[in-house]
Amino acid sequence: MTAAPPSILPEIEPEPNTVIDRLVISLFIIVPLLAVVAAVPVAWQFGLSWRNVVIAFAFYLVSGLGISMGFHRHFTHGSFKAARPLRLGLGIAGSLALEGPLLVWVADHRRHHKYSDRIGDPHSPWRFGTGAGAVARGFLWAHIGWMLDRSRTSQRRFCPDLQADSTASWVSRTFSVWAAVSLLAPALIGGLWTMSLPGALAAFFWAGLVRVALLHSVTWSVNSVCHLFGRREFQSRDMSTNNAWLAIPSFGESWHNLHHADPTCARHGVLRGQIDICARVTRWAELLGLASDVRWPDEQRLRQKMTTVAQGRRFTGMTSGRLACSRAHAGRRASKPLAP
Repeated sequence: MTAAPPSILPEIEPEPNTVIDRLVISLFIIVPLLAVVAAVPVAWQFGLSWRNVVIAFAFYLVSGLGISMGFHRHFTHGSFKAARPLRLGLGIAGSLALEGPLLVWVADHRRHHKYSDRIGDPHSPWRFGTGAGAVARGFLWAHIGWMLDRSRTSQRRFCPDLQADSTASWVSRTFSVWAAVSLLAPALIGGLWTMSLPGALAAFFWAGLVRVALLHSVTWSVNSVCHLFGRREFQSRDMSTNNAWLAIPSFGESWHNLHHADPTCARHGVLRGQIDICARVTRWAELLGLASDVRWPDEQRLRQKMTTVAQGRRFTGMTSGRLACSRAHAGRRASKPLAP
């Protein structure tokens, strides 16, 4: 029997999330948040060592880039092709963020783009209307409430390409393993570094629970804040905005207005001064031969989408035309004979 094409499959799975599924999701959300609430009294009572800061920063960097560069730009939007070691590494790193299995994350995000800020969007803050009370309720829904919804986005409809991909499907199936690694590896490192049980428990608290909570909050803010407040520098069919204050902790994801104006673009912060750490790391991967077919910003095309808010702003040097010129120039320099 011939399988039905994805375009005619239902977008929502007929079987909703079970009570157990929702309980597990709630634990992943609530427990790290409780750790943040306890962070101040714990730091006051026991202090915060530089070792735990280092471990937490390292895990935040790896898991945050795994979400932004891996789950989002590579797997969801195909902003670049990745060699298998990088593709596997990005999938595992994104799983360490504890934001759900890879295929679940991608399916939800692709549905978000299809219906952005319209009926069908799983996490639009405009879901309940435009009044003050409706927007406040919508903010909470977009920030955290939507994850407790019983409905499940169909993976067969929104990511059949990843279902057929051995690397992506394996990473998604083994999510529970990477979730355990995300929480227990910091404890192991902290324990070995200090050779003590208190050192292991402190690293579990700061680099495990608190780090996950902070990364969750930043990711959720892209869903909520970046569809409510900020600058609209490019034309898009939704209410997405750019927010500079979230740029560094989100690795460049908060240049969200540009992302919705050009979803497959590998760089979201395309204007001068817009820091995009994820794009810079992608450029390094490209230079190392680990990333290819990178979809860098097309300055000429994007200039046509600029709003009056961005008029007069200059584009960053990391655009497709300039990168191509720099590669050609580097090639000419390499082929130039050495002076006698």
